[in-house]
Amino acid sequence: MLPRRHFVIAVTLALATPAVPAQAATVQISMENLVISPAAASAKVGDTVEWVNKDVLEHSATARNGDFDVTLPPKKTGTVVLTKPGTVDYYCRFHPNMKAVLTVAP
Repeated sequence: MLPRRHFVIAVTLALATPAVPAQAATVQISMENLVISPAAASAKVGDTVEWVNKDVLEHSATARNGDFDVTLPPKKTGTVVLTKPGTVDYYCRFHPNMKAVLTVAP
């Protein structure tokens, strides 16, 4: 009877222990020499994307679907916290040839 009691206690403790949520990450994307790098990045809902403008020109990270529009002055950074999954194509409003894609997992 003692082994079964230990089993019941172990199962009870396992079910009573709250799950530890995954820690959000920061995904860094740079803009340098009129290029977004990496051109394809992955993240999860809850993660923060940090764009780093290394150019002397102003840039933006503008989602084609309207999810975000971050203006990046020269030599500055901008961030956004991702709130929904999906594939987001984005570009620079000031330099439309600068394009990238961000895949956001649930």
